[in-house]
Formats: sequence, structure tokens, C-alpha cells
Amino acid sequence: MLIVVWTGQRQGDILSLTWRQYDGEFLRLKQGKTRRHLKIKVAAPLRAVLETARARLPDTAEALSRPVCCTAGGGRWTGDGYRAVFNRTRVQLGITNRTVYDLRGTAITRRAQAGCTVPEIASITGYSLKDVEAILDAHYLSRDSALAETAIRKLEKHVKRTAAVKRTVKRAAGKAAG
Repeated sequence: MLIVVWTGQRQGDILSLTWRQYDGEFLRLKQGKTRRHLKIKVAAPLRAVLETARARLPDTAEALSRPVCCTAGGGRWTGDGYRAVFNRTRVQLGITNRTVYDLRGTAITRRAQAGCTVPEIASITGYSLKDVEAILDAHYLSRDSALAETAIRKLEKHVKRTAAVKRTVKRAAGKAAG
């Protein structure tokens, strides 16, 4: 789940990731649906989890072809199996009405809240610019009161700055006239 939240990738792309696609700094993948090639910088919290998991792998070339996200027995997840575990975990955490797909929206929203631009978000998630904007508009940002508060603070700062500039110009004009 952390990989989805930190990368915004589809379930199928996450489940098909192998250790060969992770070099300790980046995940490199080709999205199944869009066929886009992505190189995603791995954030420190995700890197810590990946490094812990990678340290348990045997030091063989075969180990690099193993899935990053695997079952307890080390095998590949099926989509149904992954969703079942996701749903059990979701229920245990008291989260309702959420799907694996919602984690992609969470990834997009978190980046927007952190100040990332739409092109930056699209470059990580593989979504088009238009799709990122639509997702943010339709599902997430309209409910984020923190963004509204930030907008008001920015407006207040702008008004103060503009007023200060006008006062400075007015004083300078008065001195020049006098």
C-alpha cells in the first residue's frame, strides 16, 4: 500500500514490479495501461521499507526477478488476493468506502497539498495533465479546507504587499514633488 501512496501507480503495475526495477533510488517501470515509461524517485519513508525487504533477499541474480510486493510465501499476488488483503486491512483500521484505486487519488492529493504542480504530479503518476486536474477537481481538492485557508493567507499577504508598495510609491512621489 505504501508503494501506491508514494508513487500513485495502478495496482497491476505495483504488483508486477520486480527488484530489478528498483536501484535504491528510483523505481523504473512501464505502465501497463498507458505504456508510459516512468522513473520515480523513491521517497525516504518508502525507501526504508524497500531496503528492509531487499535485505532479506538472497544475493542471487534470480532474486532480482522476484516481485517487490509479494505474498507471505514470496509469490506473486493476484489482483483479487491483493484486494482481499487490502480490504481486511482497511476494515481493521476502521476505514470505510475506500478501494485500492482510492490510494492513487490519495497520492495525487498529497502531492497537490505539498505544493506540487499538475505537471509534477503527472510525471510521477503517469496520468495526463488533464486527468490529474480532473481528479483533483472532482474528488479531492474541493473538500480540502486547508487549501482554502492557504488561499486566504496568500491573498492577505498579497494585499498587504500591494498596499505596502502603493504606500512606498506614494511617499516617493510626495518627496519627489516636494
